[in-house]
Amino acid sequence: MAATFVPRGIVVPEVGWWSGNARLVNLSGKLLGAHVAHAGLIILWAGAMTLFEISHFDPNQPMYEQGLILLPHLATLGLGVGAGGAVIDTNPYFAIGVIHLISSAVLGAGGLFHSLIGPSVLPASSTFFGSFGYDWKDKRKMTNILGIHLVLLGIGAWLLVAKAMFWGGIFDPWMNVDGFSGIGDVRVITNPTLNPFRIFSYLFPVHGISGMAAVDNLEDVIGGHIWVGLMCIGGGIWHMISSPFPWTKNIFVWSGEAYLSYSLGALAYMGFLAAYFVTVNNTVYPEVFYGPVGVIETATGVVSARGWLFTFHVVFASLFLCGHIWHAIRARLAESGFDFKNDDMVQAPLVNF
Repeated sequence: MAATFVPRGIVVPEVGWWSGNARLVNLSGKLLGAHVAHAGLIILWAGAMTLFEISHFDPNQPMYEQGLILLPHLATLGLGVGAGGAVIDTNPYFAIGVIHLISSAVLGAGGLFHSLIGPSVLPASSTFFGSFGYDWKDKRKMTNILGIHLVLLGIGAWLLVAKAMFWGGIFDPWMNVDGFSGIGDVRVITNPTLNPFRIFSYLFPVHGISGMAAVDNLEDVIGGHIWVGLMCIGGGIWHMISSPFPWTKNIFVWSGEAYLSYSLGALAYMGFLAAYFVTVNNTVYPEVFYGPVGVIETATGVVSARGWLFTFHVVFASLFLCGHIWHAIRARLAESGFDFKNDDMVQAPLVNF
């Protein structure tokens, strides 16, 4: 395989387009640029798609029959909706779309800077900027990065809690309105469930075979996010201040491709779980926004928002699972000394005593 050289003597393999960021595996600066640019593209899509859906939205037609992807999620958060899930104000959707477009420009600029101008390899030192440098084999650094990601995930969970408890509430499909039951409306969750026995009982078939997807009230949903945020932030701090236990050093493979396989495996698991959750649950995914539970098509033959979400998650989770297996095998073989260029094992020379 041919290769090119960049400053600091790092070798960049010339690989096909399908290899993606594989050629940047040893270039931490360029890899950061690719990740930041990728985040910018995702946010650009979210902002542009939100504005596109607003331009095609018909308030006189059920939301789940209009091929919408993002507006049902925003409505579930209690934005722009009232009693019965009726959309009464689209201005919040417009503002969110514009904010995402502006944010994508900032991330895009950062991605271009790190990809084209910034250092190819991030320096590792005791300074703040030096803390972004890393080595795939540095187990302490890798767990520190894991800890940072866990803290960010915990903050994300608590942001939903803040929206439900302090920032206007979220849509409750079971709320009674004007004496009619199950009409649904936006309400503030003032008393989330904090009892750990109640929250963690959803991990077992206590509430039925659906497990977590059996949740039927927003108090448990928000209480669960409080606990998830607490565990993520607590676990993140632990990983940032501690070193891996000795038994983990021989079980895990410590390489860039191995970390990719771990990430893909986690995404696959969450994708399958989300697909099942959206199929059977109408508390977190209200029927007024996503369509009837348990079916992909509505009575009129239109694929509902629920159907699209289920299908998308199953397809992509399957792809992620295949990617996890593929990269896990490659990482294990490489750790064992397999040379992918020669399709053979590389044995260490024998030493005679």
